[in-house]
Amino acid sequence: MRTYGDITARRTLASLLGLLLALTACGADRGEDVRELRDDGGTAAVGTRGHAPGRTDPADPAARAVEKYLDEVWPDGAPGTVVAARGGDLVTCSGRGLADIRDGRRTRCGTVYDIASMTKQFTAAAIVKLQSEGRLRTTDRLGRYVDRVPADKRGITLHHLLTHTAGLPEAVGDDYDPLSRDELVAAALATPLDTPPGETYAYSNTGYSLLAAVVEKASGTDYEAYLADRLFRPAGMTDTGYVLPDWDTDRIATEYDEKGRPQGTPLDHPWAADGPYWNLRGNGGMLSTARDMLRWHRALLGDRILGDHEKSLLFRPYVSEGEAGGIESFYGYGWSILDLDGSRLATHDGGNDWSGGRVARYLDDGVLVFWISNHVARAGRWDVAAGDRELVTGIAERVRARP
Repeated sequence: MRTYGDITARRTLASLLGLLLALTACGADRGEDVRELRDDGGTAAVGTRGHAPGRTDPADPAARAVEKYLDEVWPDGAPGTVVAARGGDLVTCSGRGLADIRDGRRTRCGTVYDIASMTKQFTAAAIVKLQSEGRLRTTDRLGRYVDRVPADKRGITLHHLLTHTAGLPEAVGDDYDPLSRDELVAAALATPLDTPPGETYAYSNTGYSLLAAVVEKASGTDYEAYLADRLFRPAGMTDTGYVLPDWDTDRIATEYDEKGRPQGTPLDHPWAADGPYWNLRGNGGMLSTARDMLRWHRALLGDRILGDHEKSLLFRPYVSEGEAGGIESFYGYGWSILDLDGSRLATHDGGNDWSGGRVARYLDDGVLVFWISNHVARAGRWDVAAGDRELVTGIAERVRARP
């Protein structure tokens, strides 16, 4: 999933009794999940309706409207979590279905998921944070941070890597190939460019892994450690990372393939001791929760972590990604930027063979929609990603609605 196309939702009925029972019962859990997010001290929350920052207005009709809408459009049987906010204020957070079919664990706002390529926004934020600290410039050439850059790649800048215009291929191997940082860098430098640097947009996971290596070189510390220290902790995000969070494994969602077969949790896939191997590091594989994605949204509304200039770099439409569903999108730094029904939208999706989701931030009015599923598609029964645009825009419309 890379573009935000105009796709019609496909909804089907589930036949697993356990899933149906969980969907019936999950409404009781939503109240508890919402209570967990009402008072969120330590985050840069911004209130928009006069009540305390980060609180849900119990009389807000938008919350009821969003839940009703989800009951109508969220595919029956599909597990996942959805959070919606108006500015810094939570509207609703809704866990649906099961995080693990075998033990009957339900999804919640604190369920941990693989957010896949949504990781890129954190890598991009780390780069602009390092620039604000005077440790690098986005105009720097790659050769300042890695050795023995061949002639065809000496023109590559950090800006090219951030905007997928370096000419690098999408990948230099499988996500779980046991590549170290130095091996990833060597493989990327040895691979022929598809196009000269700066000429063409072509989505590249390899480019963002190189940026993770740049973060380590410029900061003098581990990639995840830098993000945790400079981004996540100041935002109050306690459940985002690779291995540094103190994971309660019972909170991590089990992933399922299209045939409904369990694939384990992200931690069950091949990883190095300090996180995913480097074909995945920096471009994907980050674990997070709906709760933490709301905290990240709140942090981006304020300026405690990134100033206005840094945020303007993230959300500037640098290069066209092409058109889908009659809408042209542009890539910023770790975000896709588009005009959707007259609103500026910063968004990014993420997915692997089992999980999928999207974060969408409306820049003009601060509306947030985030959805994630640990079983995004079941052959012949559901495909949550197929209804992606309908889901996000429908939730956003209801969040904005006033009585």
